[in-house]
Amino acid sequence: MLAVFHKSVAEAPQELNPKDSSNGSSAVEVAEGFVRAFPQAVQIQADKNCKMIYSHSQQALLRPRSFAAVDNIFCLFEGMLENLPTLRQSYGLPKSISEVLFVIEAYRALRDREPYPAHQVVRDLRGQFAFVLYDREARGVFTASDSHGKVPFFWGTAADGSLCFSDNATLLKEGCGQSFAPFPQGCFFASVVGLNSYEHPLNEMKPMPRVDSQGQICGATFKVDQLAKKYSPRGSSSFGKGTSWAASTINV
Repeated sequence: MLAVFHKSVAEAPQELNPKDSSNGSSAVEVAEGFVRAFPQAVQIQADKNCKMIYSHSQQALLRPRSFAAVDNIFCLFEGMLENLPTLRQSYGLPKSISEVLFVIEAYRALRDREPYPAHQVVRDLRGQFAFVLYDREARGVFTASDSHGKVPFFWGTAADGSLCFSDNATLLKEGCGQSFAPFPQGCFFASVVGLNSYEHPLNEMKPMPRVDSQGQICGATFKVDQLAKKYSPRGSSSFGKGTSWAASTINV
């Protein structure tokens, strides 16, 4: 799966971008490369800010990929939630709700009612998963992966600054060049709050420079900083209707 977002909708942490990212491709080229590799892939142009692509080709038995769109919210999901029945019950949802639909409903509750801080919503998910969600109305991105990295998940920036997420390391590395990096395990990213650990919401995230085989700095990985505490975990990892989401345009 692949999701590409304009930099004003989802701006990558500054440390993810190396000083010289000229070897990367544009957002259009990143998307085209994925389609060439998977000609039968389904393409979703949510709007000018977001494009999602997914294929069932080469998916693992316990990590199926799925897509859903509800009320201008678009979501790609890979994996399985072991506690889905309990989650449905907690949110008052019918038994027919699948993993991808549950993520949309949980996000809507978080956005509209904010019954829990964002880190708790993601921390309650049990299993192997990675998801990318785009809210077209609010023009915001929400994405996360499981705490053990059971679903391979990566991110990087295209040459034009667009932020890209994918489960395919080879294709994303080709498209994003030196800014390519594994998405931090046990973390979520949202347009309004940036990158946060849902396992350690009190702590800041610390960028760790990545160095390639030629000794060149190529972006960064992110670790929980055990020494740096946030002033307010709820204020730094929650978002609701009153929060402003950045907006711009992208053509992919």
